[in-house]
Amino acid sequence: MIMQKNIERINLKDKKIILIGTAHVSKESTKLVNETITKENPDTVGVELCEKRYKTITSKKKWEDTKITKIIKDKKTHLFLANLLLSSFQKRIGEDLKIRPGAEMVQAIKTGKKSSSKIVLLDRDIQVTLKRAWKEMSIKEKFKLTYSLITGLIQPEEIEEEMIEKLKEKDMITQMMEELGREIPSAKKVLIDERDIYIANKILGAPGKKIVAVVGAGHIEGIKKHLKKKQEIEPLEKIPEGSKWAKYIAYLIPLIFLSIIAYGFMHHKSVELTIGMLTYWFLINGTLSALGALLALAHPLTIISAFIAAPFTSLNPTIGAGIVAGLVEAKIREPRVKDFQDLNQITTFRGFYKNRVSRILLVAALTNLGSSIGTFAALPYLMSLI
Repeated sequence: MIMQKNIERINLKDKKIILIGTAHVSKESTKLVNETITKENPDTVGVELCEKRYKTITSKKKWEDTKITKIIKDKKTHLFLANLLLSSFQKRIGEDLKIRPGAEMVQAIKTGKKSSSKIVLLDRDIQVTLKRAWKEMSIKEKFKLTYSLITGLIQPEEIEEEMIEKLKEKDMITQMMEELGREIPSAKKVLIDERDIYIANKILGAPGKKIVAVVGAGHIEGIKKHLKKKQEIEPLEKIPEGSKWAKYIAYLIPLIFLSIIAYGFMHHKSVELTIGMLTYWFLINGTLSALGALLALAHPLTIISAFIAAPFTSLNPTIGAGIVAGLVEAKIREPRVKDFQDLNQITTFRGFYKNRVSRILLVAALTNLGSSIGTFAALPYLMSLI
């Protein structure tokens, strides 16, 4: 018998829409999806997936074609790490419940094809969503989100199936959404609100008169609201430009550094002071950058390269110390095919260190962080010397 409490039926002028609210790691959701699609025999089955996520949950070789050096050179390290962190969370929950994450979406596609329904991917590209979320978030919100993800992996809590099923109840979902809105409003805007609009309009544009849409329970209320009127979704597929201040600061740093050195030399007429300032710049920037690499358990040669590169890359807006360190680490500890195959098996923070691919990403990210801290610590110290 079909559980009606997680099903919403919306009758429009030319369409009958059936929304199934699921938990992405729920056995009950998978059963519900199969039973509903079989009974309704819809013209179209829509699933809350984009092309990339669809390939991720259906392909066993999803990471094998990844070019780690290209990710580092294209400065997509943080984005890729965020993707891995989110995947790890879902994988860990799925392991606790002995079910593959996204199984209900795979079931929806399988049952839909069996019923000769057209399959439509409803969600926005995951990379666009992550990039928009990161661009929209303030520095404080970025730290909050990163901290939550990391602590969740370091101190994993056992998750019971009963708890997951409770998360599908509307009152609890609403409470969670409100909490996310309070803690990280920019993230909620992009991850929830924008996707509600996007998914709703993809449903409205789907072919056929009867449509079954399989979506996360947390999106149901928002989708229902936006099914009332069709909207343009092209603007939601664009990635906003980053803050101009960040670009200005990147070019200001070498200018400030050179100004401090020049002023110190001209004002004091001291070669010794100039050499001392250059030495402190090298030591502070290099040491903190190397410390970042060390925290990522990088190879000793990578740590040395981070130390040497940081004082120079900090004065070059086009390249970071993390790029240098990441490429050196990738050369010394070249990832094996097994490392790429095992990326989807990472469920703990320790797992990020054991896998060569994810450790290279950590090396690049933490080296960059250390170099940034070193830059902003060194400049005031140099000014204090004059």
